[in-house]
Amino acid sequence: MATQKVKGQIGVTTENIFPVIKQFLYSDHEIFLRELVANAVDATHKMKAVASRGEYNQELGELKVRVELDEKAKTLKIIDSGIGMTSEEVDKYINQIAFSSAGEFLEKYKDQLNSIIGHFGLGFYSAFMVASKVSIDTLSWKEGAEAVHWECDGSPEYTMSVGKQKERGTVITLHLDDDSKEFAEKSRISKLLGKYCKFMPVPVVFGKKTEWKDGKSVETDEDNIINSIDPIWTRTPSELKDEDYLKFYRELYPMEEEPMFWIHLNVDYPFNLTGVLYFPKIKERMSIDKNKIQLYCNQMFVTEHVDNIVPDFLTLLHGVIDSPDIPLNVSRSYLQSDANVKKISTYITKKVADRLEDIFKTEREQYEQKWDNIKLFIEYGMLSDEKFCDRALKFTLLKNTDGKYFSLEDYRKGVEASQTDKDGNVIYLYATKLDEQYSQIEAAKNMGYDVLFMDCELDSHFVNLLEAKVEKTRLARVDSDSVNNLIVKEEKIKPELSEEDNKQLESIFKAVLPEGNDYMVEAQNLGETSAPVLITQSEFMRRYREMSAMNGGMNFYGTLPQSYNIIVNMENPLIAKLWADKDNAAESQLLHQLVDLALLSNGMLKGKALADFISRSQDLLK
Repeated sequence: MATQKVKGQIGVTTENIFPVIKQFLYSDHEIFLRELVANAVDATHKMKAVASRGEYNQELGELKVRVELDEKAKTLKIIDSGIGMTSEEVDKYINQIAFSSAGEFLEKYKDQLNSIIGHFGLGFYSAFMVASKVSIDTLSWKEGAEAVHWECDGSPEYTMSVGKQKERGTVITLHLDDDSKEFAEKSRISKLLGKYCKFMPVPVVFGKKTEWKDGKSVETDEDNIINSIDPIWTRTPSELKDEDYLKFYRELYPMEEEPMFWIHLNVDYPFNLTGVLYFPKIKERMSIDKNKIQLYCNQMFVTEHVDNIVPDFLTLLHGVIDSPDIPLNVSRSYLQSDANVKKISTYITKKVADRLEDIFKTEREQYEQKWDNIKLFIEYGMLSDEKFCDRALKFTLLKNTDGKYFSLEDYRKGVEASQTDKDGNVIYLYATKLDEQYSQIEAAKNMGYDVLFMDCELDSHFVNLLEAKVEKTRLARVDSDSVNNLIVKEEKIKPELSEEDNKQLESIFKAVLPEGNDYMVEAQNLGETSAPVLITQSEFMRRYREMSAMNGGMNFYGTLPQSYNIIVNMENPLIAKLWADKDNAAESQLLHQLVDLALLSNGMLKGKALADFISRSQDLLK
């Protein structure tokens, strides 16, 4: 016991650990408050555990953690009525930095202490990041214990003596240094408590509540408790209503629209994990906020960066996950990859897939209404996570240009009779822009085909995935070829042109096409009523260019010039007329007009070329 004043050196392996703590050990100085409050919460839970075992028969009293700030004196106190420490315990757990009392305590009371936070070690010493002097006044719960006073000025030397503490528990006093004046401001401490401690499982008090009286704000006698000790993720889903989940979401994200739906996580084997994940409404799909999932450890906020726990596609979700089984380094601020983390990641992915499949099966109409909003999330998941992809094939929807939704299985059954090509492949036609591709969409519909609407930014990748996952399926954009060639059901009879004729045809059309692109001119028989000239893009080349751009780089396909197919319908009467005088075709207004009409229908006629087309059209109408 501390019967006299003792001086000593803190047992550390370096000559002076405090500069290390201050500069390197913790990533952010502000977390000192989280660490000290967490220690106080731990001490309180330990006290409850001791009492529950019948080892403490006196009144427990008020079990709160108090944070007191003296702005003038620049001191900050963290006060608890927890387990306290004897002089031997102070010597062991404070003077010898490498040890943590929680590990030993957990072993003894492991059946009761699921709620203990502090088993990470050096939390107390984070105080020296912001304080020039730190003191501890503590009185152990043990019968006959003597109060202890300990203080240190940031050097390896400390003093320890008999203290004056009368009540069970511990008071940590920080004398804030000149570089940390910000932490002597009430508003700053209030903000930090709100960030890190708002869901801690023991009431945390900071000052008194205020009320408006006689035109000014005055303090009342009521404690200002800054936290909610039983947030919804700690409760069972059966006792919660939709409004409870929505209220909690508004508390976490006051500026966000209400979520579409949510998932309540609750597992205790082979690891402990609770939480609530929300599917947010996505306004602009390419400006999605990530890192909106908050990680807690037994209700203590740790970080919003959960990349190593949650698969990348799930970082689009919002909400909270809480687990004491996620390993953290000494600062609790960075995750370490281990087997538990991988198991947790797999579990969360499975729960998300379960929830989506359940909504798909039991609330199909609502699921369809939400589809446009969750499509990016699901496609992202399918493209990045093989297991999720296999599950998602069951609840993925396809939407056609008429706004109707289909499961993958139902859609295939619906179109295979009319859209199977000569090789037995079912061809899924799709459009990406309803207005720009209107004529091609209508042409396909007039052939009895259905056209999907795929406007998601990931669709250039997603169509490849569908072709790989759905057997005997190929996807083709409606403007990738003439409507007659999109689904080839029999061998086409090609125009009978000599090699010289083909070269002349190519020369005639390339001479009037815009420069800067590659063109492949091809003669086809498309029927008298089909357009004279069509401009299409190779499905393969266009798709890979889009994928290259989406990936933020320019691969081989992305570096190539734009490539277009110029399809000349030799059976169209206007082409027949032009070809009849092929030697003079290059000078023909008809040639220019036919090519410009094809360019116009593809949005490729601009500037002077568009003005010339309008002027020429007016002349032809005279």
